[in-house]
Amino acid sequence: MSLVPDFPRPLTTVDVAIFGIHLGSLNILLVQRPVASDEPYPGVWALPGGFVDIGKDSDLLSCAKRKLREKTNVDASYLEQLGGWGSATRDPRGWSATHVYFALLSADNVHLRPGGNAGDWRWVPIDGQRVRETLAFDHADILKAALVRLRNKVEYTSLPAFLMPHEFTLTELQKIYETLLGRPIEKKSFRTRVLATDLLEETNRRREGPNRPAQMYQLRNRRQPVFFSRALVAPE
Repeated sequence: MSLVPDFPRPLTTVDVAIFGIHLGSLNILLVQRPVASDEPYPGVWALPGGFVDIGKDSDLLSCAKRKLREKTNVDASYLEQLGGWGSATRDPRGWSATHVYFALLSADNVHLRPGGNAGDWRWVPIDGQRVRETLAFDHADILKAALVRLRNKVEYTSLPAFLMPHEFTLTELQKIYETLLGRPIEKKSFRTRVLATDLLEETNRRREGPNRPAQMYQLRNRRQPVFFSRALVAPE
C-alpha cells in the first residue's frame, strides 16, 4: 500500500521579509523576479524566497536560511517565523502555500549579491506600511504583517539591536529604536532598561566624538532577543 497521497498537493514555498536600517531609515530587501516569459510576475520586485526542496531542507527554517543565502549571499543573525499564506489565486501556477519568516540585518554592514534566479536586489525604504514598488504575488500583504510584528515587538524587546553592526554605542542603539517607533525615547530610562538586562557587553573600544569618547557595546547573544519588564517611555 502506497503512503503517497493520491490527491493534488499545493505548491509549497518559503519567503523571507528582510529588514535593515539603510541611510538612517527602515528598509526592506527586495529581489527582482526572473524575466523569463514562463515565470510569474517577470521582472517584478518581490521578497526573497522559493520552493521547499525536500532533498535539501530538513524543515522550514532550513529552507528559509538556504533561500536567504542563495538569493542574497548572507546569513541573518535573527530569523523569526511570521505565519502562513495560502490560496488558489496567490500564484498563477496553481494552489500555493507559503511559510513566511522575517529577518533582521545590519544593512550598511553586509555584502549582498544576487544569486539563484534573482535578477537584482535593492534596499527599499518603508513608507508607512508599504513600499512604492509594486510587489509580486501577495507580498505587499505579507510585508504589512511583518511590519506590524516588528513594530509591536520594539516596545518591549531587544529586537532592534539585531539591526546594529557588530559594535555600537548606546546612543546609536537608541536612534534605531526611535526610528522604528517613530517617536523619541527618554534617554535615562532607555539606558537603565537596556543595561539592566543581559543584552549587551562592553568592548575594549570607544567611539571618538566632539564630547568624551563613547563606550562601544556588542550583543552577548546574536540569536535570541531579550524581553523588557516594561514598555519604553517617551520623554516628559
